[in-house]
Amino acid sequence: MPMGNKYGTHRVIDPVGAMPQTAQKINNDMSVVYDNEILIDVIALNVDSASFTQIEEEAGGDVDKIGKKIMSIVAERGKQQNPVTGSGGMLIGKVAKIGSALKDRDLKVGDKIASLVSLSLTPLNIKRIVKIHPEIDRVEVEAQAILFESGIYAKLPSDMDEGLALAALDVAGAPAQAAKLVRPGMSVMVLGAGGKSGILCCYEAMKRVGPTGRVIAVIHSERSRKTLEELKLAHAIVRADATKPVEVLDATLAANNGKEVDLVINCVNIQGTEMASILPVKDDGTVYFFSMATSFTRAALGAEGIGKDVNMIIGNGYTKDHAEITLWELRENPALRKLFETQYVK
Repeated sequence: MPMGNKYGTHRVIDPVGAMPQTAQKINNDMSVVYDNEILIDVIALNVDSASFTQIEEEAGGDVDKIGKKIMSIVAERGKQQNPVTGSGGMLIGKVAKIGSALKDRDLKVGDKIASLVSLSLTPLNIKRIVKIHPEIDRVEVEAQAILFESGIYAKLPSDMDEGLALAALDVAGAPAQAAKLVRPGMSVMVLGAGGKSGILCCYEAMKRVGPTGRVIAVIHSERSRKTLEELKLAHAIVRADATKPVEVLDATLAANNGKEVDLVINCVNIQGTEMASILPVKDDGTVYFFSMATSFTRAALGAEGIGKDVNMIIGNGYTKDHAEITLWELRENPALRKLFETQYVK
């Protein structure tokens, strides 16, 4: 077969000239594999939390309707990209075919890998949905997918269950970015601290702030408090509604001796939490929006509207060595690993 474009634009159907992620429809014909593509037999999808939450709410929690919605999205777009949130997720599967131009990679047919690029740009063809696990946003499938030449992936490690690796790699960008952003002595607030990405960010923040720093975990439900306390993942745990900015601000100030924080990490999977992230940050501080439910228009205009001079970082799911950093967290902390095995592996 001929060479395709490195970034996958040869698979774009509509609109012509778009990148695969922004395209409305891409070619998911798996009978044709270009020389610089990798064909994957997909085992499971981990749908982005914001996306799955939206689909679940639209379906009224009905698992059959969730499955039908996912199938309809893929049939229409050629990829799993939620038309409301714009986000996708990631997958695990076995390498079925490697294009001749990629033979020099450390990869062979039969290897199990996790894609580290979003499903929102990945050509996907689902034959059938085997099972849906709403509690962990996972969908077992019989399907095939294409990884472009530029697509990044991770071989599944031999020292942990594939479900465990998938659960961690699904949010690998968040704790790895936290590792880059948090410095000794910082005050850090994690919004949505009770979720999977929030827990990992709290863990990284606690490692890095040192004895003079402070980590504040903001949770929505009291169910998360026990986990955060037992694993010692925060100096203070407060409950507040992330859609109510002043409530979050007041709770944060109360937990931080009346002071605004240096850094906020937003891991919430619902819309309308931009200002709850911006209000508690001091001028010249930083907000990291990992949440794919974020409206960056609301964030930019909201910060302007309250006169906040803060650095706002888009939640890029990739940062250098993010897979290794995240998997290492599970290796170095048995209690954290046990939590993930208990809550996020099926």
